[in-house]
Amino acid sequence: MNLKENISLEEVCGKVFNNRLLDVSESGKAALTHYMHNHQNGVSKFYKKEAVQHVKRALEYEYPDENISSQIAEEALQYMIFDFKKDVPFQEPKNPKFKFIDLFAGIGGFRIAMQSLGGKCVFTSEWDEKAKKTYEANFGEVPFGDITKEETKKFIPDGFDVLCAGFPCQAFSIAGKRGGFEDTRGTLFFDVAEIIKRKKPKAIFLENVKGLFNHDKGKTLKTILNVLRKDLGYFVPEPKILNAKDFGVPQNRERIFIVGFREDLGINNFEYPKPTKKNVVFEDIKEESVVSVKYYLSNTYLNTLIKHKKRHESKGNGFGYEIIPDDGTANAVVCGGMGRERNLVYDHRLEDFTPVTHIKGEVNRQGIRKMTPREWARLQGFPDKFIIPVADASAYKQFGNSVAVPAIKATANEIIKRILKNVDRK
Repeated sequence: MNLKENISLEEVCGKVFNNRLLDVSESGKAALTHYMHNHQNGVSKFYKKEAVQHVKRALEYEYPDENISSQIAEEALQYMIFDFKKDVPFQEPKNPKFKFIDLFAGIGGFRIAMQSLGGKCVFTSEWDEKAKKTYEANFGEVPFGDITKEETKKFIPDGFDVLCAGFPCQAFSIAGKRGGFEDTRGTLFFDVAEIIKRKKPKAIFLENVKGLFNHDKGKTLKTILNVLRKDLGYFVPEPKILNAKDFGVPQNRERIFIVGFREDLGINNFEYPKPTKKNVVFEDIKEESVVSVKYYLSNTYLNTLIKHKKRHESKGNGFGYEIIPDDGTANAVVCGGMGRERNLVYDHRLEDFTPVTHIKGEVNRQGIRKMTPREWARLQGFPDKFIIPVADASAYKQFGNSVAVPAIKATANEIIKRILKNVDRK
């Protein structure tokens, strides 16, 4: 088959990129997009073989009667590089100052922050398929999948500067043990630690829920610090809890940040960023236009929430819905439980109360509605150009699971300043 004679390379590229039926390799499209984004920086060698095979499989699927060689597939791949259109909202810096990898990437909160500081992302992984869809829409790159699998780890390149990870909080089996590397086996932190051990990045930047401080009576955090400091050889200052509301977004969201530097760099001090003095309230991120009636609660549902709150109040509990005033600060956006109901707002601009979804009862006339996914995005510090390509239910989950971008950026800035001073040190 001669691609140039039988079919245009542009058409071939379209078929390869848009072929969603290839389940032969979970890593195929991830390798392809990572190769495209790294063809000029030497990292592409980690992705080329799988990228070529992905193109080959796509062409074999589209043209089953043709003999598709690896040479033909590579020819198409090289053309795609030449014709690669970077029309995604968040493009990498033209002259990167450092390289980083994005583990448990979610929808790219870490990436937005790191790229804005001059970073080049050279590897990303995320297991949730809908989150990967959002990530691709905004960065033009498909994350690799399950980081616990060796077939995923093998694609991680050498020579990156910072490892970023918002890993889940899990208990370790450390009864009667020293609380070290081996005691974290079977948890996702073990996989993070294993990657640090193999690749030895200059710096690490981990984010987790506030509860990690007291998780399993403090044993979990103690083990993490033991592994990073003693087993892996990193200078790790005491972790700190930062609140998103102190960094320019109207959301009360506390998260623990853990920072570390490879000991041979000689970095032995670190100060977490100080809160900004910028006072932001919900009104600053509120939708400018009238939102759909679908976000307004029905009277039936509102009454259910009122009764639910009264039951808990009678028991001395503080659970239940909450309405955030325009001059107030939102509660933490979370993907489960009462996440949306604890961040209701007043909005009296609606004039047409005709339901557009199946609800029980009429739409309330008190102007009480849920926040929109875009408002949640703003609460997390995502710019308005951030594309939300998924349904509302998925969007709430994705933003609820994400990091608060401004707090990440402020901390990352302190990390980058230190490692750039040591850029020539190994």
